[in-house]
Amino acid sequence: MSRDRSFADQVVGLLMPLGPVRARGMFGGFGIYHEDLMFGLIAYDRLYFKVDEETKARFREAGAKPFVYDGKGKPIEMSYWTAPDGTLADPEVLRPWAELGLAAAQRARSKKPKKKRRQR
Repeated sequence: MSRDRSFADQVVGLLMPLGPVRARGMFGGFGIYHEDLMFGLIAYDRLYFKVDEETKARFREAGAKPFVYDGKGKPIEMSYWTAPDGTLADPEVLRPWAELGLAAAQRARSKKPKKKRRQR
């Protein structure tokens, strides 16, 4: 996976209307975060947003594709789908897709059990 910081910076700039967005390097690509919540991914110079059962069909209907990697000889599909074609040209067109990704990430986080703190 190549890591193109300039593309990541471009994506962050496009997503700034959402609030505090940043790109953090990971596994040769970037995680896209709103505050401390990862809702996007840049891999192989493509932008992906988090999807769930509520949003996956909308991404599919728009022609988006899932992020798939080779997991020990078999393809593994992640819950991140590409931003639909043409959306990176205009922040106003990209924003609704980013909001869907952010909402899916928020729902996923709310379903996770809270970590218990160790008592001393």
